[in-house]
Amino acid sequence: MCESLKNEPFVSVLTPVYNGAEFLDECIQSVLNQTYSNWEYVIVNNQSTDNSLEIIEKYANQDDRIRVHNNKEFLPQMENLNHAFRQISSESKYCKVVHTDDWLFPECITKMVEVNEKYPSVGIVSSYRLDDRLVGLDGLEYPSNFNSGKEIARKYLTNGTSYFGSPSSILIRSDLIRQREKVYAESHLAADTGACVDLLKDSDFGFVHQVLTFTRRHDESMTNMYAKANNAFLHARLYSLLTYAPHFLNESEYEKSLSKEMKKYYILLARNLLKNRSTEKFKQQLEILDQLELDFEVIRFLKNLIRESALQISETVGIKLRRAQ
Repeated sequence: MCESLKNEPFVSVLTPVYNGAEFLDECIQSVLNQTYSNWEYVIVNNQSTDNSLEIIEKYANQDDRIRVHNNKEFLPQMENLNHAFRQISSESKYCKVVHTDDWLFPECITKMVEVNEKYPSVGIVSSYRLDDRLVGLDGLEYPSNFNSGKEIARKYLTNGTSYFGSPSSILIRSDLIRQREKVYAESHLAADTGACVDLLKDSDFGFVHQVLTFTRRHDESMTNMYAKANNAFLHARLYSLLTYAPHFLNESEYEKSLSKEMKKYYILLARNLLKNRSTEKFKQQLEILDQLELDFEVIRFLKNLIRESALQISETVGIKLRRAQ
């Protein structure tokens, strides 16, 4: 073990659970298998209706480092994540989230803490991750264990490049969590990336060039079921630009980035109306603009609607002609 970790800083590992029984054993076992030993494991049960609590209590009875918190009432996704952060120990120096679908490789906490101990100004540590079957979060030049928080945030805000991954992919300095009443914005899903940008207002970014976490992709995940269906990732990116650009971008960079994202928004708005034929879903998408305090540009929308309609007609005619040949 690294010399600096002989006296291991205390780490709060955190797992929010709602009906996660299918993968929960694997998740908990990955924490128990860590080479790092000075941790507590806080598992927050959000009124699960499957046997998640039974699984959690089984492990809690075997290891007194596991602490179970049962929510008194069911909380919506983002509210529950903020509630879970409030359960970590006041003594912890770092917080490592691992969601029930995901798991950690054995050296994950050791390697991430090692980087943060070496660079005290770092507030977030990430690494390569196994994203289902592919290795992701690459692109940073090796070794680049230390990176300017401002530059990492700028890369995301200007071109969408993110080295954060999912909440399971990163280690966060606990003092940054305790400074915030809410880590995640609760107005929209997929708020975790924006939360990372917010943390980088006050800190730098660490990275480990090893695969240390696993993110599972499956049809029942929140990402697949809700976030994609509601354009939550675009909503989150617009929110991040509007909220954090003043801290990281000049006016020209901000206007250019916002223009690019708004172009995507109006294209998706037109495509969704043509695909779903639902005024209710259309109104739900318009609510994104209301929440972000942006005006709905009718002419711009109509231009995109006409263009997307023409593209659909052209595609349909092309398919019929190919079939007729």
